[in-house]
Amino acid sequence: MKKLLLLILFPLQLIAQETPNSVLFWDSLKSHCGKAYEGKIIEGAKEGDGFTGKKLVMHVRSCKENTIRIPFFVGEDKSRTWVFTMSDEKLIQLKHDHRHKDGSEDKITQYGGSNPNTGLAAIQFFPADQHTASLIPYASNNVWWITLDKTSFAYNLRRVATDRFFSVKFDLSKEIETPSAPWGSEE
Repeated sequence: MKKLLLLILFPLQLIAQETPNSVLFWDSLKSHCGKAYEGKIIEGAKEGDGFTGKKLVMHVRSCKENTIRIPFFVGEDKSRTWVFTMSDEKLIQLKHDHRHKDGSEDKITQYGGSNPNTGLAAIQFFPADQHTASLIPYASNNVWWITLDKTSFAYNLRRVATDRFFSVKFDLSKEIETPSAPWGSEE
């Protein structure tokens, strides 16, 4: 009986240990669905950059099985949404959906990249993809990464081989009032 029990439990233990880190990250992000948080620029703020001195808000607005949409508001500017998509291979893609007030797409939109591996449960990296390199040649060496733990979500951008670094961190311990929809939102 003991051997039979071991034969049953051992494969279950292996399965439990083999949850990809990208799935753990995804589930952690999804746990914030419907919630909004205020953030602040940690690095990369420059006077006149359009971010400095503005209220920064992220809203985990829409969580579907394979897509999570997070509008990122900068003051009254509701043009930006981070779109995370999970593939069948359990890899995550990050795209930046930029819209005008009338909801039409900006000419610079849908750029980003996919994580090259399952990363860690608290951090995922997204090097620029070919679409990004074609759309924004100077951003072809961009790497975005998201860190996520129990108290914070940080969006980071590094343009490799340059001084360009941007980081905004949101306090997940203090939920704020849910904002209205981003520009062009259907969800």
